[in-house]
Amino acid sequence: MFKSVKNYIKPGKEAPSRGNDVLPTATSTPAARSSATTPHSSRPPTGGYGRASGATSFSDMGLMSATVNLMRMTQIQQRYMWCLPHPPPGEGCVYKVKPGEFITHPESLRQNNDPFFEAAAELNSRVMISIKDRVVTVLLNQPDLLYIPIQDNLRLQIVPDVEYIPRCQRSQGAAFCKNQDMLVVWGDSVDATEQRADKYLKQMVEVFSQGFGTYNEKEKDSVMVKEMPMEGSEDAYSGDVDPEDNFQEPRRKIVLIQAVLTGMTLLLIVAAIGSGFRQIAIEIGIDHSYIRLAFVIAVPFQMWLALFFMQSIAGMVAQMIGPTQQMRQNSKFYSGIKPRPISRNVLPHMTIQCPVYKESLEETIIPTMESVMAAIRTYEMQGGTANIFVNEDGMQVISQDEAEQRRIYYDEQRIGWCSRPKQRTPPKAGGKLFGKTEKAPELEPGQQYYVRAGKFKKASNMNYSMAVSVRIEDKLALVNRHAEWTQEDENREYQRCLDEVIYEDEGRTQAGGNLRIGEYILIIDSDTRVPNDCFLDAVSEMEQSPEVAIIQFSSGVTNVSDSFFENGITFFTNLIYTAIKYAVANGDVAPFVGHNAVLRWAALQEISYEKDGQEMYWSENTVSEDFDMALRLQIAGYIVRFASYTMDGFKEGVSLTVYDELARWEKYAYGCSELIFHPFKQWFTKGPFTPLFKNFMRSPMALPSKITIMAYIGTYYAIGSAWILTLANYILIGWYNGHLDHYYIDSFKIYVSIIVVFNGVGNLALAVLRVRNNEQDLLPALINNFKWVFLLTIFLGGISLHVSQAILCHLFGINIEWGATAKEIEDIPFGEEIKKVFRRFWRMWLFCIVVAAGMAYLSLGAPALWRIRIFTPIWPLSTVIFAHFVLPIVLNPGLMRFKW
Repeated sequence: MFKSVKNYIKPGKEAPSRGNDVLPTATSTPAARSSATTPHSSRPPTGGYGRASGATSFSDMGLMSATVNLMRMTQIQQRYMWCLPHPPPGEGCVYKVKPGEFITHPESLRQNNDPFFEAAAELNSRVMISIKDRVVTVLLNQPDLLYIPIQDNLRLQIVPDVEYIPRCQRSQGAAFCKNQDMLVVWGDSVDATEQRADKYLKQMVEVFSQGFGTYNEKEKDSVMVKEMPMEGSEDAYSGDVDPEDNFQEPRRKIVLIQAVLTGMTLLLIVAAIGSGFRQIAIEIGIDHSYIRLAFVIAVPFQMWLALFFMQSIAGMVAQMIGPTQQMRQNSKFYSGIKPRPISRNVLPHMTIQCPVYKESLEETIIPTMESVMAAIRTYEMQGGTANIFVNEDGMQVISQDEAEQRRIYYDEQRIGWCSRPKQRTPPKAGGKLFGKTEKAPELEPGQQYYVRAGKFKKASNMNYSMAVSVRIEDKLALVNRHAEWTQEDENREYQRCLDEVIYEDEGRTQAGGNLRIGEYILIIDSDTRVPNDCFLDAVSEMEQSPEVAIIQFSSGVTNVSDSFFENGITFFTNLIYTAIKYAVANGDVAPFVGHNAVLRWAALQEISYEKDGQEMYWSENTVSEDFDMALRLQIAGYIVRFASYTMDGFKEGVSLTVYDELARWEKYAYGCSELIFHPFKQWFTKGPFTPLFKNFMRSPMALPSKITIMAYIGTYYAIGSAWILTLANYILIGWYNGHLDHYYIDSFKIYVSIIVVFNGVGNLALAVLRVRNNEQDLLPALINNFKWVFLLTIFLGGISLHVSQAILCHLFGINIEWGATAKEIEDIPFGEEIKKVFRRFWRMWLFCIVVAAGMAYLSLGAPALWRIRIFTPIWPLSTVIFAHFVLPIVLNPGLMRFKW
């Protein structure tokens, strides 16, 4: 067989372009698409994607543009000799003008309702072409060929007939039709379709020109699959194990480096507090006053607030002189090496879950979906199946035109989506700290009040959509499938169940596409980028490690602008991921940051709980739903693992404005507080500590990991208390200097320690670690680290008031909510930005001015005995006030551009 294939592989001359072919000038409307093959939306689209807002039909210019694109695609087919100048029936090119309207070449495809045209209309892609090639013909005439291998152990699907095209794995972008002896390629544009077809043909020729034996040798350690299951079929969700797959991952070792560093941390804390009690002992020996022993009450708080500082010192020393090979190995909680690909008849089904809100379709959602679909294409060509499940919290909030564009895009790309009603309820009792109570919304006729639970709506959004999916699965489980059950039957029943769920919700739910959830869920944000080849590695590791509930991937950053603030936050984000990678490789427990992670669906179902008659997977009562999820999974006996073998292939967006970054820190502080403490008003009935925190302390999690988590949480309390303690220190040292107990350490000494440790040693240690890990050279690393010292000093020095506000709001039961983070740059004029900054920060500026005026009075105008002119109390408070005052100004790109 393969010798004959080689004989056909000869470089051929390109056929001359034929630009005078007659092309159609009219559009056509095919028969309605069957819901059995593509589940329709709960609100059918009525317009065209990409048109101007408010338009109801395409203009003549739209048809002219489509005709030009069809002509281009036809000329490309002829230039590559993929078709004849006058293609026979069943071959040619179909181009979509708008939903339900297509033009074709030759025009007879449309006029005769040719199966090729019907398949293209049902597939609903922008472009679809046929390719006739001698190599394709020879290959498809070979018996028992279930797929066509191409490079990198990928393969293209084979379908029996062109009529199966709408039900094949769409993300592959191509399929071989056995009965027609041709390759069919589709895409979202002419250029993309041309590039895909050319790439697949060249890769196929290269593989077969080397001989199939070479390919088989490469495939020995790869995935073995049978014929592709159709989208949404039972086989796609079964994940049956191949009997020959006997590979078991060796038991992973537990690294104890972090345990040693935690011991050093505790040693440093004991030494620091012990030095204070040494002073107390000396003083008691002199004046025999034992009242000083009351300082022991402050020891637990001192230890908690100092944990992170001492842990950082121990970690920095280890980064510079300790071992680093663990970062390139696998351990219980860390994966630095890719897993061996699993060998399955059918690879596990992957669902990509993406919550969205009001983000721009063009600028944010589409680039993310294109990144995901490229990864799905690779996974399908490796033998797997996947679907996208968008949790649409913006569909019923944004304008009708924007919502319509989203529906059309989701339908065109076969993306499943589910939307719940917009918030229609008066706010709860109370209001934001320093804020106004919102008015109750006015209801239109037929509308009902609806509460989107949670202070940060992501958790309730995902719960709502997942509940709809589970209800559909419950209905499907009742279906009696006979022996001759087909894919069309399965899709028809799925659509019936979806329609029933939408009907039962009485208009609250809008949904469309495939909402079924596979064995594993990749959760992403709306501004995420994923590697092209990541699904197989993820499911392989999950299958080989059944104790793992979450694999959190290391992430890089997707920058949408070149502003200094975004670049600074990018540096800080990369610093955090480097620290996480180092700590987890040392044996620490892996974090779950809420995105760019693969979750085991069965584990989520196991730890779910019922509330108000609804199944809850994500906690709607906490702001940090990701931390809560990881904690519940680990209490249940699962582990969270951190994977760095994708390098920076996963990318996430960062805060684009100082407003969003402050809100992020406030949200984290609030979330940490509510994980540990009840609000003050509940202390007398429920006690100070939450059940979740008690379960955490009683859980079998390793003690060093518990200490690390407590250190992380204590960081927010340390930052939040900074302005309070610095202000108190100003009074105490200024008025009582020399009369204070020697146990007390003034703020200036602490300030110098922080500057030396974090700004000095911290940046040096980070650079050395990256050099030792072969990530950067020393000099560029040092320059990059110290370049951002000023920005981070201003930011971290100016967030204390904001963090303390969030913590106090929780402890005093004051309502506070946060919106979604901005994903696109807003071009706001300088004057409008000034007004925005003033509205947001005038209370903080007023506080800073009052404190600064008080300091000036106590330094210059107060009576002599009340004056404070000592440098050591003045400097720390001055830096805190200065950082808070200038934070929204100098770190605001909208103001620094001076754009009127």
